[in-house]
Amino acid sequence: MNSGVKLTTDEIQYIRLFEGVTGAVAKDVVVDEKSNRVIFVIKAGDIGLAIGKRGSNVRRVEEALRKEVEIVEYSETPEDFVKNTLAPARIKSVKVTEKKEGHKAAIVTVEPKDRGLAIGKNGKNVARARLLVNRHFGINDVVIT
Repeated sequence: MNSGVKLTTDEIQYIRLFEGVTGAVAKDVVVDEKSNRVIFVIKAGDIGLAIGKRGSNVRRVEEALRKEVEIVEYSETPEDFVKNTLAPARIKSVKVTEKKEGHKAAIVTVEPKDRGLAIGKNGKNVARARLLVNRHFGINDVVIT
């Protein structure tokens, strides 16, 4: 787990439940009460295990938590992690730039047909990307182009 991420007791309980149901290793969890969702960041390679056959594991976790569950696969590089946060949108490129005063931004070029998918309804997907890449890599903004 990223040393900068601190989990509450409730978040640790969410991870225990998720790992118990799915068998996948969760590195982080974000509880988004406003959108009634829980976002799990899982170990690279565990995505199939986390989802389960035809989504069965995700459904079981959603039923237990009574919240929508989203899963993002972790990556050691910020560029690949940004791609994972915006999946299944097809990403052409990700460029991390540093602006004045240490402000970092990820400039994401998306297939034109997938722009709406990357942004999500009411900006929900890009908001997830911004939250997670800031939390794990200190990148302040994600810009979809």
